[in-house]
Amino acid sequence: MAAPSFASSQWIYDVFLSFRGEDTRLGFAAHLYEALCRRGVNTFFDDYEIRRGESISPTLVKAIEGSRCSIIILSQNYASSTWCLEELVKILECSNTMRQLVLPIFYNVDPSVVRKHERTFGEALVKHEKTLKQDMNKVKNWSKALSEVANLAGWNSHKK
Repeated sequence: MAAPSFASSQWIYDVFLSFRGEDTRLGFAAHLYEALCRRGVNTFFDDYEIRRGESISPTLVKAIEGSRCSIIILSQNYASSTWCLEELVKILECSNTMRQLVLPIFYNVDPSVVRKHERTFGEALVKHEKTLKQDMNKVKNWSKALSEVANLAGWNSHKK
């Protein structure tokens, strides 16, 4: 039996943008979205403000699965959002199973801080461990996903 073909017609979006709203929604993420759209790149930009504790919506799962590429904007508070971490796990799953391209942008954070779970990334994971004691596998998956994305080639963007 032949492997499934992922023709261009399968993609709903060219790019899925994953970002922490409080850090970048009205700045970097919005500017990147506008620049991509001006170039004719069909981009998914979730402008819905997520409430604390909500799980990732089926709409977002479909948008991730239907995107040729995901750009992950890793900012200081990215790991504090369980929603962002769930998106990240799903994005990396699609990268592994569907060969989607993943492009991380380290926005005012060093990739080694993400990889080693230092500073706000480590603090966020510790907080998640305390609040999700009954589901430590979820926190382990998030931790692994952060390390994995930090090992990918990407861009560093630091304010000057």
